[in-house]
Amino acid sequence: MAYTNENDIKARIAGIRDTRKITNAMYLIASTKMRKAKAALDLTRPYFDALHVEIARVFRTVSNAESRFFYPQEGEEDLPGAYGYLVITADRGLAGAYNLSVLKEMHRLLALHGESRVYMVGDYGRQYCRTHGVAVEEGFRFSAQDATLHRAREISAILLDAYEAGEITKLFLIYTDFCNGLQTNVVAEPILPFHRAAFLKSSKSKSRSRRASEAFEFYPSVTQVLDQIVPSYVIGYIYSALVDSFCSEQNARMTAMDSANQNAQQLIDTLTLEYNHLRQNAVTQEITEISAGAKAQKRSKGGSGI
Repeated sequence: MAYTNENDIKARIAGIRDTRKITNAMYLIASTKMRKAKAALDLTRPYFDALHVEIARVFRTVSNAESRFFYPQEGEEDLPGAYGYLVITADRGLAGAYNLSVLKEMHRLLALHGESRVYMVGDYGRQYCRTHGVAVEEGFRFSAQDATLHRAREISAILLDAYEAGEITKLFLIYTDFCNGLQTNVVAEPILPFHRAAFLKSSKSKSRSRRASEAFEFYPSVTQVLDQIVPSYVIGYIYSALVDSFCSEQNARMTAMDSANQNAQQLIDTLTLEYNHLRQNAVTQEITEISAGAKAQKRSKGGSGI
């Protein structure tokens, strides 16, 4: 846009600087939230890692152990009935492609299985589903902000009740994995029923496999022991996904705000250059007018004008 008035450019530059203050503040807030959430996850992770190890020890000790939370030893894959999808989005936008990447993966999975139940976390995802005609569980309303262990327990209780009641036969978790500070990936993992191989092949389980040879007595039975441990493990799994998604959201928002800051600076530089050109032209014009006036006065007094 070409400006012809210096005051218009100055007002535009001032408006961009005010906007940059907002985007910079949002960048700093997102950075603080991400560090806080990651620290909370690191404090609870050892407990759920220990649960993972204990479940692996159960299967190493009793190879034919059965539980309603696990596939049978044959590894049956195709299950009849509705599939459940726990989808984690943000409560709002301004986070680049974070939300749309998760929703795109949701659409891909929904297309693979006819009967589905969607459990949506985050206001953005619920609004998107209403707009695009995707049916979601209306009574399932949870915020994506400031993930807590208490919220993970509530979500887990609803999903486990639906699973044990036969309302869903398989549960998928769709979220954004915060791999590191430079990369995030959308992940779609089946979490119920579990594959026992996922525990037996765990690197943590292997590191302690020497303990698998010890004799254990399971009371009242190995099945009931698993049925007591697994719900706690599901809570940890969901909590980890909530925190990973929240960190990924803040990371995406930091990236978007940093890009906005850079674009704002480029606009300011361009407008400043244009302002300087206008100012220079105005000064040149004033000098030209003064010089022409001086020459005219000399001529009117009979001078040569040179």
